[in-house]
Amino acid sequence: MLSKDIGIDLGTANVLIHVKGRGVVLDEPSVVALESDTKRVLAVGEEARRMVGRTPGNIIATRPLKDGVIADFEITEMMLKYFINKVGGRKWYSHPRILICAPTNITSVEQKAIREAAERSGAREVFLEEEPKAAAIGAGMDIFQPSGNMVVDIGGGTTDVAVLSMGDIVTSSSIKIAGDKFDASIMKYIKSKYKLLIGERTSEDIKVRIGTVHPELKRETMDIRGRDMVSGLPLTITIDSQEIQEALWESVSSIVAAAKSVLERTPPELSADIIDRGVILTGGGAMLHGIDQLLADELKVPVLIAEDPMHCVVKGTGIMLDNLDKVSKRKF
Repeated sequence: MLSKDIGIDLGTANVLIHVKGRGVVLDEPSVVALESDTKRVLAVGEEARRMVGRTPGNIIATRPLKDGVIADFEITEMMLKYFINKVGGRKWYSHPRILICAPTNITSVEQKAIREAAERSGAREVFLEEEPKAAAIGAGMDIFQPSGNMVVDIGGGTTDVAVLSMGDIVTSSSIKIAGDKFDASIMKYIKSKYKLLIGERTSEDIKVRIGTVHPELKRETMDIRGRDMVSGLPLTITIDSQEIQEALWESVSSIVAAAKSVLERTPPELSADIIDRGVILTGGGAMLHGIDQLLADELKVPVLIAEDPMHCVVKGTGIMLDNLDKVSKRKF
């Protein structure tokens, strides 16, 4: 039997899988729907995501990854097995080698949890790689030259900021503020200002459709529905982009501060390269309206959004799979 190599971007919001020779074969939400009594899996991925906030009491739609790491080991293992089977990982070929991307500052305990989950899902060998490195490679940056490259990867659970040179990370920072925190900030803002309860999916919809972090660049309105906390009845209100900018300001300021701290710790020669080359934004959060402009204003360097930012990390794993023996020395 043929043994294939698989690259996995194990994200808080989405799991993406790259199979060597076939490209990106899976991109699904990191959600599992279970029966609460029997723990029987009812749905995984997109089907389970549609159930979030809409299930009866005996069904739980849960996200087993939180802040970029495994929060529920058993459910993560079930989810990985399901996805690997779905792409033919155990049916078509024997135990694959798996390269998994993780945030830069995870602990050895969290590393062990990822390794065990992958091994129990059928992996022969497990390699761990840092997300910003994979994101930079996937965005087309040549990180193997002696020059500075800076990447800001804004995912679902974490934002990873790193300066890379000679194929490795020189300075980095990882904070647990990203897409999920943006959604939570919007929910909190609307609850506090309008006494209206909205769900995760509505909050995400607001962020995508009218969300901005640069009020001069976007002014749009949107009708949203939720439950009035005073009367307990359904209610529709209208909100605008400027309010969402207010709601997101604290979270986005933390990302700016993390990027500044990484630049401050970067050797001057590499800083000079970053002024020439600019900063590359990757991850789903890179598509938040105005974030590139805001970072450019605050950091005083050019900021560019990568082509297809959502897929940069998984594309990077694909390139690393072709050079697995050379690139990934961090086998554990």
